[in-house]
Amino acid sequence: MPYTNVSSLSARRSHSLNIAPMISALQFQPADFEYERGWLRHVPSRHRFQFDRSGRVTIDARCGCATERVGCEQGEELYVAFKAWRQFYWQPVEIDREFASHFRTPNAWVRLFRDIRMAWRRFRGRADPVSAPLEAMTTMIGAE
Repeated sequence: MPYTNVSSLSARRSHSLNIAPMISALQFQPADFEYERGWLRHVPSRHRFQFDRSGRVTIDARCGCATERVGCEQGEELYVAFKAWRQFYWQPVEIDREFASHFRTPNAWVRLFRDIRMAWRRFRGRADPVSAPLEAMTTMIGAE
């Protein structure tokens, strides 16, 4: 029976993933990330990260990265970097997208509905034109 060194196995288990490159990418390449349904996604690598309330991170990846755990110290650094990214980069992007969506050209059905609605409002709101005496207009213009 071969001799197995148990201490070397436990040393391999305690290895934690070095996430310093990701922290740097969040700070200097913020456009490479997206946030959707509670997951932070690194678009080029397709890695996804989810943070719980205490700041611990779960990694979802199709490579060996998902099997490694993140160390406590770097996990806290990553969580701080993520919160800063979300506040200063992602939330403004989302607000800009939402604002722009209000001004997109609507589809044909929506345009037709709006045209009908506006025609109905004009029809219901027919009133006699308002007339103003000429003297009132000249005194307003003469006040300049």
